[in-house]
Amino acid sequence: MKKIEGHIHLVRAIAGSKGLGRLTPIGDGRAIWDNGEVIHLIPDGWGDDKFLAEKYLEIMDEENIEKAVLLQGTLNGYQNYYSYQTVKKYPGKFVAAFSVDPFADEAMNIVKRHVEDLGFRAIKFEISQGGGLHGFHKPFRLDVETRVSQIMHFLADYPGFVVTTDYGDYEQTSYQPEGIVNLAKRYPKLDFVVCHLSFPNADHLDRLENALQQFAPYDNVYVDISAIQDIEGEEADAFPYPRCQKDVKLAKEILGAKRIIWGTDSPWSSTFNPYHSLATWLEKTDIFTDEELEDVMYNNAEKVYFKPGNLQAMLDADDPAVK
Repeated sequence: MKKIEGHIHLVRAIAGSKGLGRLTPIGDGRAIWDNGEVIHLIPDGWGDDKFLAEKYLEIMDEENIEKAVLLQGTLNGYQNYYSYQTVKKYPGKFVAAFSVDPFADEAMNIVKRHVEDLGFRAIKFEISQGGGLHGFHKPFRLDVETRVSQIMHFLADYPGFVVTTDYGDYEQTSYQPEGIVNLAKRYPKLDFVVCHLSFPNADHLDRLENALQQFAPYDNVYVDISAIQDIEGEEADAFPYPRCQKDVKLAKEILGAKRIIWGTDSPWSSTFNPYHSLATWLEKTDIFTDEELEDVMYNNAEKVYFKPGNLQAMLDADDPAVK
């Protein structure tokens, strides 16, 4: 079965920054936060202190992955420009979202550069308290904050633009499924993707049901199911992940198979579970019919992220800053 990886992070240079301070590589795929916490960020064999497109292309071939969506986050540090270079270097294999801190003085200029000059047609808001903007900013709402509204008003001029959001779990001040709903209603020509299936917990499915029921009336809201193994605490010995199966079954019941996007959130997620397992686990379940599985594994990401005009905008772009 052909696949599109709907949530992957390439890392040209580790530059993480969040509530724990800055992240510094220390070799062997590991890195240390300023508070002294060491994390295993890159799986063994994928890179010592970086995870490049060329290595991932090898993995894509092994796993029959045809294309991939490059996203950004504060864990690795924004890899915006490297993502742009990768899309240009390997036409048709990748599409990318960029990220920006909306509270930066130059935020709107950064947005305009990435959209107008570099051709990006997707943005990633990593706002989670645990790993994103809420870890070092006062609480804010995506659907209310003036600085975010400025960005959204600008993006409204680009129908089909994709707004992808990781808002963390319900215990974090960043958790705001209702904010996504308000934005989707306000900007019906844009597509919205909620990462990590809204941070599910198989022991508390009513909470997940509440979020998904909020999304259900809006056809421009999708979910990706990346990293839910990490979130549910399921590792290799739990394959094919019974807790995750409960979460995804509920998502199918409420949203349908055409609004679920497969992804992994690697490289970090592949330090907990082998990438092959993350790429094949759904095939070992009875959640989806063969046709539905094709939607989840390929067609939905193709529809949302690889819109022909969106991809072509990046391929046609020439960075004026380097001429």
